[in-house]
Amino acid sequence: MSLAADVPEAGRTGRVLGRVTAAVNAAVVINEEVLRLAVVAMLARGHVLLEDVPGVGKTLLARTLAQAIGGEFRRVQFTPDLLPADITGGNVFDPRSAEFSFRPGPIFANVVLADEINRGTPRAQASLLEAMGEGSVTVDGTTHRLPDPFLVIATQNPIEQYGTVPLPESELDRFTMLLHVGRPDHRQQAEILRRQEHAEARREQAPVCDLATIRDAQQDVLRVHVSPAIREYIVRIVLATRDHPAVGLPASPRASVSLLRAAQGMALYQDRRHVLPDDVKAVAATVLGHRLSVNVGGGEEVVTELLQSVSVPLEA
Repeated sequence: MSLAADVPEAGRTGRVLGRVTAAVNAAVVINEEVLRLAVVAMLARGHVLLEDVPGVGKTLLARTLAQAIGGEFRRVQFTPDLLPADITGGNVFDPRSAEFSFRPGPIFANVVLADEINRGTPRAQASLLEAMGEGSVTVDGTTHRLPDPFLVIATQNPIEQYGTVPLPESELDRFTMLLHVGRPDHRQQAEILRRQEHAEARREQAPVCDLATIRDAQQDVLRVHVSPAIREYIVRIVLATRDHPAVGLPASPRASVSLLRAAQGMALYQDRRHVLPDDVKAVAATVLGHRLSVNVGGGEEVVTELLQSVSVPLEA
């Protein structure tokens, strides 16, 4: 039985997600929109790429989110000498039984932080592809299922380029959202100092729900209604990326599915059972922007421009 069983069915999911957001907010001073989108990505069974400078709370966000949902958290520090087996695990010989047995790697957790992912080699980066796409890893021909729910939160520093390897398009396409944490404003910076004046930063957060509750919420996302008009709206946005003169690589079919699912997650986060055009708009830039290869400017700016040109359906 989930910890949210005492909440009435009407509004239950929204209240649970509100508690998760509040719990993370209590431990991390971070932009509320970034936190909301991270929770929406989790609802959509997606993965998140956090891009920003060091020291703005990326690691703390991932750890606290895992603790708030009662999940296991593991951290992988990507370095040039990291091997795929250091992430997925491997078969180890047991001299007592004279047999090989599988020893799981850190990827076997509910929330996995791939820290400074662009410092790993292409081979190490590629070891995440099956995990992020299929929810499993294959070692020596044997497939092992990953925990459910499963969320990868990767970080990268957009400024320091020495010793980094850019993520290939195939891996960027596996991330549901690219989020920019951003530097704290005056109020947030003051709040950080207030919290740490007489105590160290919080490292532990009591769970406010359990994993069964999150799995139920992820199933609820699939029940959120998307009208034909909204589906057509998403199609027109995705197809518009093919015709934009600055776009060399447009959005893929996987991107369109991610946009649909993220819009459903946004609707559910707000405790609605149907998607509105505003839900699509709220997630479009973070879902599509990093997937576009653009000649001038950034992908998010292109998506924002396209949203202004694609007509919004009058009926949802």
